[in-house]
Amino acid sequence: MRTASHTLPKTMSCVEISAPGGPEVLRLAQRDLPQPGVGEVLIKVAAAGVNRPDVAQRQGLYPPPPGASDLPGLEVAGEVLAVAEGVSQWRVGDSVCALTNGGGYAAYVTAPQGQCLPIPEGLDYLAAASLPETFFTVWSNLYDRAGLQAGESLLVHGGSSGIGVTAIQMAKALGSRVYATAGSEEKCRACEALGAERAVNYRSEDFVAVLQELTENRGVDVILDMVGGDYLNRNLSVAAMDGRVVNIAFLQGHKAEINLAMVLLKRLSLTGSMLRPQSAAAKAAIATQLLEHVWPLIAAGRIKPVIHQHFPLAEATAAHSLMESSAHIGKIVLTV
Repeated sequence: MRTASHTLPKTMSCVEISAPGGPEVLRLAQRDLPQPGVGEVLIKVAAAGVNRPDVAQRQGLYPPPPGASDLPGLEVAGEVLAVAEGVSQWRVGDSVCALTNGGGYAAYVTAPQGQCLPIPEGLDYLAAASLPETFFTVWSNLYDRAGLQAGESLLVHGGSSGIGVTAIQMAKALGSRVYATAGSEEKCRACEALGAERAVNYRSEDFVAVLQELTENRGVDVILDMVGGDYLNRNLSVAAMDGRVVNIAFLQGHKAEINLAMVLLKRLSLTGSMLRPQSAAAKAAIATQLLEHVWPLIAAGRIKPVIHQHFPLAEATAAHSLMESSAHIGKIVLTV
C-alpha cells in the first residue's frame, strides 16, 4: 500500500448510529482508521453529503450491504492519502469526490477506485461532496434505465430535493424539456430557476391536469418518482405513449394498486433501481459516463451544485433533522 509521507493516525472521529431511531441516535465516536482493500483508496474526508438513504439507514430500514461500513454516509470529497494494491487510476495527493459504500460520516473513508471522480474544475470540497450520490443515481435511472433522449420531456417529482435539483439541471443541459413538482411556491420557483419549464405545487394543483394541459394531452416521456403510493396511477395517467416511469424511492409507501390497462394501451415501461447494492463494476461504469458527459457541463457552469446548508460533522443530528423536515432546497453537507 502506498501512503502519504506523513504518518497516518490510528483512530478517527466519526458519526455512529447508536440504535435505530430518530436523529438523536447519531453520536460522535472514535473508530480505528479503515484500511483500503485491493482496488481501493483511503480518502481524508473534507466534506460528506447527507442523503435520504442515510436517514433510512439510521431508522433501521436500509442496512448496509455485506462488507460495507456500518457508518452512514454515501458520498465524500477529500484527498487520497493511500492507495492499495490494484489501484491504477489515482495517486496519493489527488483530490477526489467519491461514491462510497458507507462510512462517509468520518474523517477517513475507503472507496473503490472506480467510484472516485476528479473534482470538477472550479469546485471546492464542500461543493464536490454534494455530487456523487445524486449524480450517480440520476444518470443511472434517467439515462441507463429510462433512456431519456434530447428532445424528450421529463417530469421530476420532488424537484427541490437533492435528486430533484440534479435531475432538472442534468436533463435540461442534455437537451430535454423538464417539468417538476414541489411542495411550496418557493420550491417551485427554485425548480424553474434551475431549468424546469413549469413546476407544479402539488399542495394546491393537480400535476396530472397541469401537465396534460401543458403538453396538449400528449403527456411526458419519462417520469422520475421518489414518492410512490398513489402517485403511481397518476404517473401512468400523465405518461406519454411509450413513456417510462422510474421509481427510486417510496416516501408515500411502496405498495399501490395500478391500472395495467394503461400500461398496455400506452406501451409503458415501469422500472426503478437502488444504487447502493449494485456492483463496483456497475458503479464504475456510471462514473465513466458522468466523467464523459456531465463533468464538462459542471466545469462549464451549466450544471451547478445546489447546497442548502452545511453543518460540522459533530452536528449530524441537526443535519438529519433538517433533511426530515423537507424544508431544504438542494443538498445538505457535513464538513469534517
